[in-house]
Amino acid sequence: MLPRLTDITDLRGRHVLLRASLNVPVQFGTVRNEFRIVRALPTLRYLHAHGARTIVVAHIGRKPEDSLEPVAQALSEHIPVSFVPAIEGAEVDEARAAMEDGDTILLENIRQHPREKDDDGSVAAALAHLADYYVNDAFAASHRPHASLVGVPRHLPSCFGINFMHEYEELTKAITPTAPSLFVLGGAKFETKLPLVERHLDHYSQIFIGGALANDFFKARGHEVGTSLVSDISLADSPLITDERILTPVDVVVDGPDGRRTCLPTEVQPSESILDAGPETIAMLGPHVRRAETILWNGPLGNYEAGYGQQTEALAHMIAAARGYAIIGGGDTIAAVEKLQLQERIGFMSTAGGAMLTFLETGTLPAIEAVTNKP
Repeated sequence: MLPRLTDITDLRGRHVLLRASLNVPVQFGTVRNEFRIVRALPTLRYLHAHGARTIVVAHIGRKPEDSLEPVAQALSEHIPVSFVPAIEGAEVDEARAAMEDGDTILLENIRQHPREKDDDGSVAAALAHLADYYVNDAFAASHRPHASLVGVPRHLPSCFGINFMHEYEELTKAITPTAPSLFVLGGAKFETKLPLVERHLDHYSQIFIGGALANDFFKARGHEVGTSLVSDISLADSPLITDERILTPVDVVVDGPDGRRTCLPTEVQPSESILDAGPETIAMLGPHVRRAETILWNGPLGNYEAGYGQQTEALAHMIAAARGYAIIGGGDTIAAVEKLQLQERIGFMSTAGGAMLTFLETGTLPAIEAVTNKP
């Protein structure tokens, strides 16, 4: 049993360091999608209602100079929050000293600190010095062994927030699915996802491999893949290639010198690139989706960001209409569902991508181990 924030009610006057998941898309200084912000609100509101003095630590973007100030502005539409444009030092200390019960402050992007990613002991100690308790609500980042995730729990009484526990409980269901079940895995980099497929082959009735991952199967079967994206590993000698529990696209959308077309996987030309599954693939998946009691889906069926999203969106419609319980995650997968406004018809939408896959593969995360295995 993981230690939960909701087991603690005596927080009045206590400083709580909350590691939140607020890595949201920002364009021209404005938050474009509040999915993760909305999921962070139950924990923030619990802390506020119980009188905690909450110091929020989070990251955003891929560049060290990316700022959480637009996130603070978006958060302030939901709860009172003050932004502190620093990670440590006098400005943070002054803001902390001025806090009253129920106050919330958001510090600047923790990844602006050059030693955050190294789990540097000094970073963890400096963050821990600010608080009496540590709460991890950032499931989506908890596969990273960073200071704010695995270092701080060494110094403070620690537990997990409401969103974190929701993620943990829902994804635990996916590890032991109700049969019949279907696992749809898309995206790229099969070398990182091979252990996941091998682990769940006996757990799921069928595993469908889509996206660029399918190209590795086509290549291993001796098919031409042209200029398509493939992984660094070869599946030529893998028993997965002939396992009847594994499904791959039966038609593909390719693009090349002669334009875009749909063809069989055996008909791809050397000058073409496979960029999406085809409509017959969705038709093939239909019976599996409709009879499944559990559906797990992570990753698009094509190059979604480049505009090849037709079959990903067709699958989203199909899963939303299915009677089975669906658990989905991954940025492009979530984006497709939100674009189509199908959120209310999906059992659970994870805020995580890489952390979701790591948890499904191992049953734990570095940040979970940091709290549960501390001395």
